Amino acid sequence: MKNLSKTFVWILMGLLFVGLAGFGAINVTGTNRTLATVGSAEVTVDEYARALQQEQRAIQAQSGQAVPLSQLITMGVDRGVLAGLVSAAALDNEVHNLGLSVGDQTLLKEITQIQAFHGPDGKFDRDTYKFALDNAGLSESGFEADIRSETARTLVQGAVTGGVKMPAILGETLTDYIGARRSFSYVRLSADDLALTTAEPGDEELQSYYDTHSDIFTLPETKVITYITLRPDALVDTVEVDETALQDLYKKRDAEFNIPERRLVERLVFADEDAAKTAKAQLDVAGTTFETLVQDRGLTLADIDLGDLSKEALGAAGDGVFAAQIGDVVGPFPTDLGPGLFRVNGVLEAKYTSYEDALPELREELALDRARRVIESRSEEIDDRLAGGQTLEELAAEEEGVELGRIDWTADSTDDIAAYDTFREAAQAVTMDDFPAVAFLDDGSLFALRLDEVLPQRPQPYDAALPAVTAAVKAERVAEALNAEAEVLKDAVDANDGQFPEDRDVVTQTGQTRTAYIDQTPVDLMTEVFEMTPNETRVVSDAEATVVVRLDEILPPDTSDDMTFLSQALSEQLDQSLSNEIFTIYMQAVQAEARPQINQQAVNAVHASFQ
Repeated sequence: MKNLSKTFVWILMGLLFVGLAGFGAINVTGTNRTLATVGSAEVTVDEYARALQQEQRAIQAQSGQAVPLSQLITMGVDRGVLAGLVSAAALDNEVHNLGLSVGDQTLLKEITQIQAFHGPDGKFDRDTYKFALDNAGLSESGFEADIRSETARTLVQGAVTGGVKMPAILGETLTDYIGARRSFSYVRLSADDLALTTAEPGDEELQSYYDTHSDIFTLPETKVITYITLRPDALVDTVEVDETALQDLYKKRDAEFNIPERRLVERLVFADEDAAKTAKAQLDVAGTTFETLVQDRGLTLADIDLGDLSKEALGAAGDGVFAAQIGDVVGPFPTDLGPGLFRVNGVLEAKYTSYEDALPELREELALDRARRVIESRSEEIDDRLAGGQTLEELAAEEEGVELGRIDWTADSTDDIAAYDTFREAAQAVTMDDFPAVAFLDDGSLFALRLDEVLPQRPQPYDAALPAVTAAVKAERVAEALNAEAEVLKDAVDANDGQFPEDRDVVTQTGQTRTAYIDQTPVDLMTEVFEMTPNETRVVSDAEATVVVRLDEILPPDTSDDMTFLSQALSEQLDQSLSNEIFTIYMQAVQAEARPQINQQAVNAVHASFQ
């Protein structure tokens, strides 16, 4: 038995050794440090772990919250990091195949230009360089190899994308399209211009419209919900308010109930006392105005407006300002910013509310607050009774202050209790299988709800829809009449060589672009205008307006600085877009040639050890 036990132990040790050897092949601290091979280049485990950690820190700094690895994987950050490293390795492989390299002088120039390696004198410091690399966990040789590779990659990228330009005709075409302008004239027609009869639509016409447009008069899916509420208002009369608490609240709100007399003032501050006195003397002899003094200082009246201030808030200027009349300029008085002149623009009388006068408001505030606490204390009992099988109807009948309600709720409901976000969210989520449970509204009210029935989309009954049907029929009459009137006007303009009748109110717009907004006109007006030829007239209408428009002139883009800047920006953007596309295609070819191989076990090992 002893020999058998020893043999069994050695077998276990052998299996453990094999397992550890396999673990070392992929573990972050194992012997194999390669996570991906891309041609002759490699992506190491450390590079992937470091890049993933940097991305995690960047996201955490931006969001202000800790982001675990599981969330990064859900967001696809790990795949993005790995793809970036593989792309860089593919470019390194291409650099190697091309025989490119960076000399020591170029490497030295790149490193010495990095600000993080500069000493107190602003120059490259060897000790600072070594200290920074040690803190980052990098060796000098490894870091310098990375800089060589990055610089060589930059050379290749510059060779591929340098000098790439989009044909100038494309930029010119886009600029002409965006900056193109039109001058046009139009007449807006309204219902006031129509000679409509006031006859109400008949039953037959209304019924026919309802039958023809049944899709318009369709009720949305509706949830029939029964609910209970326990509101603070319902308990106000049942709670007791302590007299001491009322007096304490009055003292706490003293600044609200007892407001001292105030003045509406403006203050103009000067650099020194002499300048302030000179300005005041000019005002006294009517040699200038207060507004002129403000303008001469490069200020506006809004800049010097102090609003309403008490005598105490005005400091040293308080007595003088409160002794002045409305419109007077007094001073100079010392201020924190220097001597200043004060103009009085208004007097606000003091407002004093005695404790007795404020008592009803104070009592209501405290009573509502106490009622909310009572509701909180009763909520657990009510929730337990609902969980025990008591119905909402039974609770409303037995519990003081609890009210029973019913609502046909839709996503558009905003009346009464449906105005509260909490109720709407609960109504949206509730199903037939849910049991009522206690929740709270924003004002401290308690509620619980039950879904009784879900009504699918259905035609609105004719009687209920009748007001909307009547309004729709009348609106259709007006629209048809407006279009008919507009066609008559269009024909008259065409017959008169494009001239509008003299009795029409013609509006002229000059040099408008495609994005121009013309108030009280159809939304598609500018689209229609840019499709027209000079002297052409059209009728353009929508639910809001109907116009007859004539195109007067086609204008090229203006030659302003803004348009020049836009043209340059478009050209640069197009060139950059073309460069990016060319480099993307080049990188796809480079990666395809390098045939990347990913060690998924090494990737998993990094994830397992990731903090």
